[in-house]
Amino acid sequence: MSERSLSTALIIDDHPLFCDALSITLRAVAGVAQVETVDRLETALARLDLSPLPDVIVLDLNLPDVTGLDGLIRLKAAAGAVPVVVVSSLADNRVVAAAFQAGAAGFVPKHSRREVFRTAFDAIRAGQSYFPEGFVPPTAEGGPVTSREQAIARLALLTRQQAKILQLICEGRLNKQIAYDLSIAETTVKAHVTAIMRKLGVQSRTQAVLIAGEASFSAIMPENG
Repeated sequence: MSERSLSTALIIDDHPLFCDALSITLRAVAGVAQVETVDRLETALARLDLSPLPDVIVLDLNLPDVTGLDGLIRLKAAAGAVPVVVVSSLADNRVVAAAFQAGAAGFVPKHSRREVFRTAFDAIRAGQSYFPEGFVPPTAEGGPVTSREQAIARLALLTRQQAKILQLICEGRLNKQIAYDLSIAETTVKAHVTAIMRKLGVQSRTQAVLIAGEASFSAIMPENG
């Protein structure tokens, strides 16, 4: 199998100093020649509407305009085959496992040394996943499927537009407000809401919000985390 080109990267992180340091690291040890940086998920999604797409996306899970794994799920819906590498200070085993279930191709803790980034990007380039040191994958057999795992699997079925509408529903927006925000007809919003509830297996907007909440950090991290 031929190696994947990783000559361009898009970094999504709202800390300018870390973005600068990571850009230098990717150029120095990961063979990335061109790096773009954005500080919001919405900015990243707008960038993905343009061509050409980056070869790899580097995502911080903790962004100002998204909560929990919502950003990763929506990003994967827009990025298609572009691999997403999560670089986060939240490296709890449950967060890592949830990130991979939501579609991450790799996970690198923010405090990692340069050599770790080199190894991670070598794995991505070879078409493999990169798991952080010490990560213990959940057992594939013998254990019950958790509500969080069910929620992530259902949320991953949503299209990019449906994921955006669900986010607005979670913010308390009514159909008329969502239609205005997204410049679409209210009947189109209603059709999307119906499709969202069908994919999530729920009967009401309130239940849809609860499903989205299952994928938040509060459902993953320990109470003292």
